[in-house]
Amino acid sequence: MKLSNRITGMVGAAGGGWELFFKARAMADAGEPVVELTIGEHDIRTDPVILAAMDRAARGGHTGYAMMAGTDALRDAVAERVQARTGVETTRANVLITPGGQSALFAAHHATCDEGDRALFIDPYYATYPGTIRAVGAQPVPVAAHAEDAFQPRAADLAAAAPGAKSLLVNSPNNPTGAVYSRATLDGIAQVCRDHDLWLISDEVYDTQVWDGTHLSPRALPGMDARTLVVGSMSKSHAMTGSRIGWLVGPQEAIGYLANLAIHTTYGVPGFIQEAALFALEQGPGLEREIAAPFARRRAIALDILGRQNAIRALPPQGAMYMMLDIRATGMSGIGFAEHLLETHRIAVMPGESFGQAPAGHIRVALTVEDARFAEAFQTLVDTAGALAA
Repeated sequence: MKLSNRITGMVGAAGGGWELFFKARAMADAGEPVVELTIGEHDIRTDPVILAAMDRAARGGHTGYAMMAGTDALRDAVAERVQARTGVETTRANVLITPGGQSALFAAHHATCDEGDRALFIDPYYATYPGTIRAVGAQPVPVAAHAEDAFQPRAADLAAAAPGAKSLLVNSPNNPTGAVYSRATLDGIAQVCRDHDLWLISDEVYDTQVWDGTHLSPRALPGMDARTLVVGSMSKSHAMTGSRIGWLVGPQEAIGYLANLAIHTTYGVPGFIQEAALFALEQGPGLEREIAAPFARRRAIALDILGRQNAIRALPPQGAMYMMLDIRATGMSGIGFAEHLLETHRIAVMPGESFGQAPAGHIRVALTVEDARFAEAFQTLVDTAGALAA
């Protein structure tokens, strides 16, 4: 029997970029001491107070079907949080609760794209973006952002790709580059969307991890609230990756239709997880700062080590839990260097080529292991690059 073209072609001819991660995980599962600096998984787990709230909710009976668009209490809390951070009026009618940010990305593209439509996104990109677009039957169209521009996308490049497109997906703070888009960059993005009647899908799951600059949601820019869908998640802000809890914020009409999508796909998020998410949000920004703090420390550790060598070039990440390193002086591709590092030192990083064409010759390092272990692994990485570049 033949499977659908949509499912068999979802990851594209180049694959999804996960091969080295799977190899490193298999080595670790076999008992080898691999330092995994690959995916954005916190080295601490969900705070016990949040887990206690989840347990209370489950034992209190919140184990049945919950409202498919999300509980009123959680939608209200997300709306309050978004309005406080952006200044844009937001109510529960603007909020859909989703099983994590990835589900919100899928829903957003379903809402904005028909079969065969062109959907723009920025290269470098999070590895699931092209596959998510293909999964709704749309055509993924990457638009390169360049290291010489600090990976800030150029409005002129977006405008050149925009004719005939339906949507544009952006991500700030950015995974994988750590870039936080400037006001000028976001103004350019907004102008392109207005000029070409594009939906803007803004992935803001790292909005609590800003080290340099200020996070600005493009939904807050003039004329953008009616054409912007914002993806949010508890995964990064509250170390709740496995709980699969996120949201999509947008115009009331769009959210109403997306609630129908939830009925026909996820059928909502478990009530006890929503109760835990509500409890977590009620703890306020102090808890979010506590969860973000280790990544700021490790960023400082990495920058200190980089400052004492000349084989690797890097833009200091402005946000998120990653660092993008230019290793072209080694004479190797990002894939080749990552394979060499894994085989010789049992340190796993992601090749830049996993995130598009723009970061070829780079690697992405996740700042996701304990400080001392991270410092040792990062120093080994830098020494390896130095030896290859000599």
